[in-house]
Amino acid sequence: MTTSVKNNFLPPGLVSNLQEVLLSRKGGSEDDPSKSNDDSTQPSTSDAVEANLDAECSKPVVLVTNGDGIEAAGLTFLVEALVRDGLCNVNVCAPQSDKSVSGHSVTLRETVAVTSAEINGATAYEVSGTPADCVSLALSGGLFSWSKPLLVISGINRGSSCGHHMFYSGVVAGAREASLCGVPSMKKDESQESDFKDAVTVCLPLINAAVRDIEKGIFPKSCLLNIEIPTSPSTNKGFKLTKQSLWRSTPNWLAVSANRHPGGFMSNQQSLGIQLAQLSRDASAAGAARRITTQKKNVEIESVGVSGKNDSNRVKKYFRLEFVDKEQDDTDEDLDFRALENGFVAVTPLSLSQHNESDIRTTASEWMNAALPHGEQ
Repeated sequence: MTTSVKNNFLPPGLVSNLQEVLLSRKGGSEDDPSKSNDDSTQPSTSDAVEANLDAECSKPVVLVTNGDGIEAAGLTFLVEALVRDGLCNVNVCAPQSDKSVSGHSVTLRETVAVTSAEINGATAYEVSGTPADCVSLALSGGLFSWSKPLLVISGINRGSSCGHHMFYSGVVAGAREASLCGVPSMKKDESQESDFKDAVTVCLPLINAAVRDIEKGIFPKSCLLNIEIPTSPSTNKGFKLTKQSLWRSTPNWLAVSANRHPGGFMSNQQSLGIQLAQLSRDASAAGAARRITTQKKNVEIESVGVSGKNDSNRVKKYFRLEFVDKEQDDTDEDLDFRALENGFVAVTPLSLSQHNESDIRTTASEWMNAALPHGEQ
């Protein structure tokens, strides 16, 4: 399987560099006409440029998204590393703001704005939607010149999506959306933002192996790889194939007094379920107004009465959602969070169907053994 871009669409940085080369060489030949005869025996500048364009267009397309937003350091480090490697044509479509706990929500009945973004060597757009929106839009054919990338990478995000946290995770949803569309995908998380550069270095061999083997048709099909990177990535104990655990933090709703509810506390960022709730608001007799804080893992919900009633009869309350970590009793060393705690890079194959989870795990194990012969399985 090979995916390439159309010949008339190239990263802006590459086009700019090629134009500078053409102008400089043209100027040099005009200043020294005596060189024209010698140059005639060499390949023309246009031929060289055309060769470079063909080489760039023949590279496989990789799409990168995330949940933390397009300005997040994890995404920037990853994209820059992929561009430096030069093995693929890198494209980015990511949320313009933090959507890390947006789940697999999508935006309906509202306009999504798309703006070009600057990431050296990559064609990039920021989207006023969720990670699932970003991947769905990118694969629609309406934004990029290609119709289908070779691979979708979601991350690198801060935090972890082990266990049941994957259901809240926007970055997992980005990879899952790609799988729903039949595109191989992988998702990456790193717990410490200061370790992002090392996390990228750790991930690159797995990414390059995936690109190589997707082209050969031997990458595991119908699954996404959920990759969790431990603290201090450079001292990790290797890659370990893991199972999804039942681990989750405990939700804790706290009542907030009205006089502690500042008017400017909220932002337009939406979290898990907020946009899905918008879909049913027109049909709801009571209606609802929801707001979200910019603080991590915090959701505040404003409860209101039935629309149209006198304000004096309406009850308004404020709540704050916090997740509290708790001790996990499961001691199975093959679970995702246990492998992460023990210093391994946890690789959990996730299937879109529960009926073939065993087959997916076997296939992923065989692929990892071949792609990373020194990684622990």
